[in-house]
Amino acid sequence: MSTQTSAERVVNGVDTDAVAQTMTAIDEDPTRARFNFRLSNFWVTGTHNRALVKDFSAGGEVVRRDTTFFVYDKDEHPLIFGQDRGANPVEYLLAGLAGCVTTTLVLLAARKGITLTKVDARLDGDLDAQGLFGMSEKVRPGYQAIRMTMDVEGDASREELAELVRQATERSPVADTVTHGTRLEVGLTD
Repeated sequence: MSTQTSAERVVNGVDTDAVAQTMTAIDEDPTRARFNFRLSNFWVTGTHNRALVKDFSAGGEVVRRDTTFFVYDKDEHPLIFGQDRGANPVEYLLAGLAGCVTTTLVLLAARKGITLTKVDARLDGDLDAQGLFGMSEKVRPGYQAIRMTMDVEGDASREELAELVRQATERSPVADTVTHGTRLEVGLTD
């Protein structure tokens, strides 16, 4: 593990003092830990649709992005009736899972003073389209299984890195959503 002096506050690109200050602020007022993420999605044509992310809320305050907004184009491969104008939604789910576990791992490592030199993830998932098309009530429309392997290197033992991966997977908001489910409310606008 790396030793840090008071002048070294950034580990793995993360300002550890800022993380500590944020955690202290949350201890003092737990409402600061509450976030609301949102986006707007609209259909373009065929299986192509686009999502726009402009802002989110943190601790009850709206946080505007420094950029105008982020755009996520989603489409299907021609084999699945699309034009391949973007990754498909279930691929975005894998990307979100990989990104969230990676970010969580990097934050945990930084807080522990572990310098990372590599964090790569590979994911794949099994999905049966019979569920999507309503062809079988025995087949769910979502992933039946997702597998993720991580290649992590840094100034810690293999056991410590394995524990970081375990903790990151356990604490990742996206991994939690995927493994434990979240209530989904869908309705038509008035």
